[in-house]
Amino acid sequence: MSELSQLSPQPLWDIFAKICSIPHPSYHEEALAEHIVSWAKEQGFWCERDAVGNILIRKPATAGLENRKPVALQAHLDMVPQKNNDTVHDFTTDPIQPYVDGEWVKARGTTLGADNGIGMASALAVLADKTVEHGPLEVLLTMTEESGMDGAFGLQANWLQAEILVNTDSEEEGEVYMGCAGGVDFITTLPVEREAVPADYETLRLTLKGLKGGHSGCDIHVGLGNANKLLARFLAAHARDLDLRLIEFTGGTLRNAIPREAFATLAVPAAKVDALKSAAMAYLTTLQNELSDKDKNVNLQTEPLAHNGQALTANSRDRFIALLNSTPNGVIRNSDVVKGVVETSLNVGVVSINDQQAEIICLIRSLIDSGKEYVVETLTSLAELAGAHSAAKGGYPGWQPDASSPVMALVRETYQSLFGKTPNIQVIHAGLECGLFKKPYPNMDMVSIGPTITGPHSPDEQVHIASVGLYWQLLTALLKAIPAK
Repeated sequence: MSELSQLSPQPLWDIFAKICSIPHPSYHEEALAEHIVSWAKEQGFWCERDAVGNILIRKPATAGLENRKPVALQAHLDMVPQKNNDTVHDFTTDPIQPYVDGEWVKARGTTLGADNGIGMASALAVLADKTVEHGPLEVLLTMTEESGMDGAFGLQANWLQAEILVNTDSEEEGEVYMGCAGGVDFITTLPVEREAVPADYETLRLTLKGLKGGHSGCDIHVGLGNANKLLARFLAAHARDLDLRLIEFTGGTLRNAIPREAFATLAVPAAKVDALKSAAMAYLTTLQNELSDKDKNVNLQTEPLAHNGQALTANSRDRFIALLNSTPNGVIRNSDVVKGVVETSLNVGVVSINDQQAEIICLIRSLIDSGKEYVVETLTSLAELAGAHSAAKGGYPGWQPDASSPVMALVRETYQSLFGKTPNIQVIHAGLECGLFKKPYPNMDMVSIGPTITGPHSPDEQVHIASVGLYWQLLTALLKAIPAK
């Protein structure tokens, strides 16, 4: 029995423990989806999947509440797969290992998947718990939200019967979300040329690691280090004077996770090896000073490496380093309309070089379309200057706030009644699926709530146990309070 079974509300935590036991990173959610469908049918619920794999489950209203407005509880099936460098874990085959650490639930060396596993567990727990009172109820579980919102893009009109949708993907108890940023991926591809490494050069691997990483929306304003940018900064300062020959560069694993590690394989003249090591040590001291509050464990290592591959030519090296070093990253602009919220940002998420080209993948987020367009134009201009190809792909809309939303007012009133205080009504800089749902369901009233989750999209991810209980109280009370049609 999982130690999570000792937590309250028990049905929710038991279901979350089961979710953790079934691998479900983006594009590998099928086993979890099949388990949920089988479970729903065993319980006697109507259950169906659409063409893109989304799951819809219906549960009849509690006796006497049949005339209430129908509600859909919504979560996504996938999780972000991130692990510590010293953790051996295959997200496609190995279960997540959750454990209780004081007031928090964490995972051993990996992301926990509380984003959005707790929300998913809460929706399924409402289905399972016969004591929860509600009107006509649907549970919508979408596919591959974290890597492109595939399920939300594929959601068809006239499938859901609900008039109200409660998104469970927020990550701060006591905050209620009524809007979110839209986003677009931006991919820059730079052709490169290679040549043989001179015989009197030694090969070393430069590793920048120890950064916290995090969610490229929720954490973009915190000031966390981006491994891709930090390593590019070092190379920009020393590639020419040390005659460094760049063989490989890799950094980051997901465009929506702030990169925690980056690696460069370098060939350096034997006479300048010590100078490279000294420069690396000096740069590490600089980073430790600059990031002492946010990323105190930052580390930069050099180690010898046997490598026979060709290196980039000096011209290709300089164009790549200049492009990566000049690519903006982080907060571009704060919102004038919603105080304390980032309006526009981008994350230099994944960088790699193969034999013929270098690739930089960024995720741009903005509360306004013109903000996304501005950053796309900026990156396009940089690509043109570098002689690179560029493309913006997978754009998705933001969720426009509706100050007159009846369900928003109801959530606020219910929270005030339960806890004696008013929740914060917020717009989140992260992407939620609600903006995409508005296309097939333009008249659906939507709100987003959730428990407190910190460090999402990083191995530091954790969920606050007490906040899950408060979130459950709010969710179940809200369902009971939904008005008549």
